[in-house]
Amino acid sequence: MIRRNLTYVLSLAVLALGTSVWAQSSDQQGDRKDLRQDRRDLAKDRKDIRSDKRDLNKDRADRNKDRRDINKDQRDLNKDRKELREEAKEGDKAGAAKERAEIRHDKRDLNRDKRDLHADNRDNNKDKRDLHADRKDRNKDKKDIRHDKRDLHRGKHGM
Repeated sequence: MIRRNLTYVLSLAVLALGTSVWAQSSDQQGDRKDLRQDRRDLAKDRKDIRSDKRDLNKDRADRNKDRRDINKDQRDLNKDRKELREEAKEGDKAGAAKERAEIRHDKRDLNRDKRDLHADNRDNNKDKRDLHADRKDRNKDKKDIRHDKRDLHRGKHGM
């Protein structure tokens, strides 16, 4: 009777030990898989950060170009207004009409450039938010990698 109980107890112990070893190895496999996935995510986040930096630089260049265009259009508008005053002073109605048409054209250009500047500023702010979010994701992935490495180390050494 003791022999039979002893064999049952030994077989249960062997099964429990085998199950725990199998569970531990599957945990390590899961940790390795998580570690690989986190490294891939980290690489993608770094790629996104570089892309967002490029977009941000392009938006800054566009914004500066639009500012230069606005300044140029304002100078042209002031010049045309001055010429209109001179034409009106001289009594040249045809020349004054031509200057009024140029003023309307310059105002239209000025408004378009202001609209472009506003759109560039909006894009710039959106890219800044994207860059910030990508940096947060990168830091989270780095933290996940540290935790996965720690889990693997503890799994190997039975902690």
